[in-house]
Amino acid sequence: MEFDFVVVGAGSAGCALAAKLSENGRHSVALLEAGPRDWNPWIHIPVGYFKTMGNPATDWCYKTQADPNTANREHKWPRGRVLGGSSSINGLLYVRGQKEDYDAWRQMGCTGWGWDDVLPIFKRSETWHGPEHEDRGNDGPLLVSSKSLSREIVDHWVSAGVAAGYPLNEDYNSGDQEGVGYFQFTAHKGKRCSSAVAYLKPARSRKNLEVITNAQTTKLIIENGRATGVEFDHKGKLKTVKARHEVILSAGAIGSPQILMLSGIGPGQHLSDHGIATVVDAPEVGQNLQDHLQARPVFKTDLPTMNVETNNILKQGMIALQYALTRKGPMTMAASLGTAFLKTDDRLETPDIQFHIQPFSADNPADGPHKFSGFTASVCQLRPESMGHMELASANWRDHPHFHPNYLATPGDQQTIVRGIQIARRIAEFEPLKPHILEEHAPGEGVAKDDEDKILDWARETAVTIYHPSGTARMGVDDGAVVDPQLKVKGIDGLRIADASIMPRLVSGNTNAPCIMIGEKAADMILKDVNA
Repeated sequence: MEFDFVVVGAGSAGCALAAKLSENGRHSVALLEAGPRDWNPWIHIPVGYFKTMGNPATDWCYKTQADPNTANREHKWPRGRVLGGSSSINGLLYVRGQKEDYDAWRQMGCTGWGWDDVLPIFKRSETWHGPEHEDRGNDGPLLVSSKSLSREIVDHWVSAGVAAGYPLNEDYNSGDQEGVGYFQFTAHKGKRCSSAVAYLKPARSRKNLEVITNAQTTKLIIENGRATGVEFDHKGKLKTVKARHEVILSAGAIGSPQILMLSGIGPGQHLSDHGIATVVDAPEVGQNLQDHLQARPVFKTDLPTMNVETNNILKQGMIALQYALTRKGPMTMAASLGTAFLKTDDRLETPDIQFHIQPFSADNPADGPHKFSGFTASVCQLRPESMGHMELASANWRDHPHFHPNYLATPGDQQTIVRGIQIARRIAEFEPLKPHILEEHAPGEGVAKDDEDKILDWARETAVTIYHPSGTARMGVDDGAVVDPQLKVKGIDGLRIADASIMPRLVSGNTNAPCIMIGEKAADMILKDVNA
């Protein structure tokens, strides 16, 4: 098999990239996905993330090493293993990040990645079903909707945030992120719009696009310093596919650096330890790992929440019937409904924490909701200072890498998470929310509101990932960067990376929308080079 381009990974970025590369019909494209087709019906039902996360049929089911900064706990890291990647199993939340994030990338030497450069790509990629704004798109493949489901407890939380002195922000994606409001999500008329649905579904009939599922890449084929193709396992048989122009890794912040290292591109000593010959000694492959860590304050309430709305078979049946007949109701719910982007210190230029307000609560979502009516006011630090790393477990491509997230490793991160939790508690003291809170379930009265040490201890013992690993093949112009601003892997010709791994710094928000933008922008750069 030989194509002009070989794209590895059909996730948020990879689907957009493959669709764009094949759009003009002049170039042949192979798209390899380790997982299956997106036939599982739970993928397309918005609330289906409860069924797809943790399911090895659709999720890689990664797990970190024990993290000393979070009570030596291992953290589950769901990542999509299916067409659409994590965009097929995520919480559907659409967040671009702050314009200052991208301007910071540009200031780090990544020219072409400032806000003015990426905004047109965000706009062209979406069809926004919400109030018109000059920063929103209206004819793109990705369907993005405003609030379609309401819950009284979430409405009260937003109103309480305003009463607490925070501004109401009706569109946090229109250039100014600060304030409280409601999430936007990648769904429309009751169905998820994954990257596969948005980009691949319309392109599948193209004769110049070959999508190969159940195809896990084992290594790159490198000849005379150039990536000429990939080796992959397809249903138990090793096969190869050649690339006349380029190979592009879009396997994510975990998959892309793993493939690089298995192919001899990475820290020389680490590769040698696993018996892998070094092709390019690239010490920072797998380094610079960043993720959003969320603390999850939970409150008991006298208002109905999903905990009690779904607590028997009859109620669940009525909800399913409502969805089947109308494509409305609780089954259209994204992972969170309310949000806020706030500052923990008035001296900050931009918000440094984000809230995810959920009309349900659980100690572990996999174990089901609490028996009482409750809601969650999850808070995460937007720009963590702490960085971890990932490394190979072995030279066997079947073995999951080892991840060391290194959460809460710096005083700044510790202070920010504590202040975020304090803000969550403070908002709960305001009308119209306060009268409907029966009790703070977590952290609970055993953790005093001004006892920062105990609050931090609670965060260490309970905080979990919000599923945004990034940075493990960072972009830059310095010698340590893995890719340059054109996303070309340094030291190897014919190879680029386009996914969350290239982020030099984690964006201030959820990562699906930025990854789709990265895939589209990569296609622009590749086609410009080919047609030059």
